[in-house]
Amino acid sequence: MSNTEKTLLRGARILGGEPRDVLIEGDTIAALGTGLSGEGVHRTVEAGGEMVLLPGLVDLHTHLREPGREDSETVLTGTRAAATGGYTAVHAMANTFPVADSAGVVEQVWRLGRESGYCDVQPVGAVTVGLEGKQLAELGAMADSAAQVRVFSDDGKCVDDAVIMRRALEYVKAFDGVIAQHAQEPRLTEGAQMNEGVVSGELGLTGWPAVAEESIIARDVLLAAHVGSRVHICHLSTAGSVEIVRWAKSKGWDVTAEVTPHHLLLTDELVRSYNPVYKVNPPLRTEADVLALREALADGTIDCVATDHAPHPHEDKDCEWAAAAMGMVGLETALSVVQHTMVDTGLLDWAGIADRMSARPAVIGRLAGHGRPIAVGEPANLVLVDPAYRGVVNPAGFASRSRNTPYEGRELPGRVFATFLRGRATVLDGKLT
Repeated sequence: MSNTEKTLLRGARILGGEPRDVLIEGDTIAALGTGLSGEGVHRTVEAGGEMVLLPGLVDLHTHLREPGREDSETVLTGTRAAATGGYTAVHAMANTFPVADSAGVVEQVWRLGRESGYCDVQPVGAVTVGLEGKQLAELGAMADSAAQVRVFSDDGKCVDDAVIMRRALEYVKAFDGVIAQHAQEPRLTEGAQMNEGVVSGELGLTGWPAVAEESIIARDVLLAAHVGSRVHICHLSTAGSVEIVRWAKSKGWDVTAEVTPHHLLLTDELVRSYNPVYKVNPPLRTEADVLALREALADGTIDCVATDHAPHPHEDKDCEWAAAAMGMVGLETALSVVQHTMVDTGLLDWAGIADRMSARPAVIGRLAGHGRPIAVGEPANLVLVDPAYRGVVNPAGFASRSRNTPYEGRELPGRVFATFLRGRATVLDGKLT
């Protein structure tokens, strides 16, 4: 069904600049200017000279749980959550049941995304069969499938075998793919419950050392350089990891990295509450790590923000710490947390946010039509944000099927007022359409 609607956004601050009008015609941006005519327009959205217009957000790291764990999330509920958070595209991780390690499964996820209509779903293929780290999955078949997979990850597990990792990096060169590594040396993190440091010592919880992440990143940037391939570091979480990525980039190697909103804000001090909502992989780190991550995102060492949206049903989180599942939902709060940690602190402006949350993740994921400039003729994948808004996070109102947010009861700035996917409003006045 083609979209022939006309929408006029009045007085929107494009990337935080001076207020302008934006005319959307069908699925593209038709005109930019001041005092644009509203003739023949189906809908006018008043931005009041205050709201900020960004390209639709792109998430490189989302868990949609379908197939297999529809009790925690489905493609439909996850994409509704994504639209609510300002996203027009998400990359769906492969650790489903069955694992997305074949053309059949990635095409199923891709089709479910098309049917949902709330945002584009780009499946991530598994690197190894069944995420078992023993033999390469059907990377070529997934790349050639209808889903045209370009990002491959065993996320949730590390590709810890150096030979398998090397082969994967070599293989994806054929179709300009990228291996997204969950950097966690398994032998160094057996039974680990939280960040290894002062707090873990005081609480008597098994520690998760920073070197478990850093050693894998060091190995993999060297492997990527050796074979001339692309490696992407998932949910980078330590100051040491930042230094390794910075060094690799200084060599001109094709290395990219992401940071989650929760690692930009929360620290391991929160684990003193023993509330499993703070249990996550990689674990919450120290204040020094948080500050290093913010600086690295600001200076471009870390390329982008990715949510690692990890929904879990109530019973998997409402239990003792040791038994609880790892992960937290993030799609609906990501932009607010990034505004709080990066914009309101002066580390990034809104143009910087557009770069780190839309343009760069779209380039890394090779996702055409997203992360584009806000210009005439470009696809109308857009999000309108009210940065002056202040609100307390209430998970009862989430579009996600799960409620495991670490921000419940916390006041955060900003809210998504409207989201447009190829000119169609998926969210208006903060509500799903």
